[in-house]
Amino acid sequence: MSDVKFIDRKTNDLVEEKIYGEDLIKWLYEGKGSSCILSFLTRPLFSKLYGLHQSSFLSAKKIPQFIKDYHIPLKDFLPHEGRTEENPYKSFNEFFIRRFREEKRPFDKNSSRLPAFAEGRYFAYENVKDSDSFLIKNQELNLRELVGEKYVSTFAGGPLVIARLCPVDYHRFHYFDDGSLLDFQELKGPLHSVNPLALQAKSSILSTNQRQMSILKTKNFGTVAYIEVGALCVGKIVQSASMEKGSTFKRGEEKGYFLFGGSTVVIVGQQNSFTLDNDIKENTQRGLETFLRLGESFAGH
Repeated sequence: MSDVKFIDRKTNDLVEEKIYGEDLIKWLYEGKGSSCILSFLTRPLFSKLYGLHQSSFLSAKKIPQFIKDYHIPLKDFLPHEGRTEENPYKSFNEFFIRRFREEKRPFDKNSSRLPAFAEGRYFAYENVKDSDSFLIKNQELNLRELVGEKYVSTFAGGPLVIARLCPVDYHRFHYFDDGSLLDFQELKGPLHSVNPLALQAKSSILSTNQRQMSILKTKNFGTVAYIEVGALCVGKIVQSASMEKGSTFKRGEEKGYFLFGGSTVVIVGQQNSFTLDNDIKENTQRGLETFLRLGESFAGH
């Protein structure tokens, strides 16, 4: 097992993470002589080709063992659109982008509370003090690189939240408030793994990987940058919602999803736009991620 641990907020247990593809990740990022292979694997072309395989019927045979190995509660999820309960997924990607049954993940309706926009392991910080690089558990984040020159002054001094999604997790991401879209950008880059073992070995991944950024005008939390970070073997970041400027959205609505791979969603707010709950802050200060379920609130004002 890995030495990566996180706090499950629901149970308050310290959980040891079972990392998908751990041996391969260690070899690619720590092994000698693997740099040439890593250079090829992190190109978008490889992830697109891998994504095509994951979308084929040949990949479906992996689903039962994956469910068993990672204890996926299949009863919590809907069949893929057009499929039946008896035959819910015809490819691994159909299984990977499975949707929760609506009653399983209700969103906090209190307008002053900020609900989890993805289901995963969270780090959160209340003040990104400037545009210089800073370290988050060996991950080097640079606000200027993360949001771009155009928006660095908008978000300097604001809160930053990172949700890390493992391959075993729900891979759709949602809007956390009502609002409208001010801007949308696709930021090119490589596709390194966002596995914690890779992040420890290569610190700049989150601010240099291929990513998509939406600038949101929200009803209750001001202007927010919402950033999806691509990763190794993620064939595509799919935006389910309209990315046209001026388009509107509601709290809890699906924004999009990742195809196969571990991925990350980052939000950055303006200064004093929301305050984090104490347990999230304390866990982050201890260097521990907090596992949050989709829709449960973790900040507010």
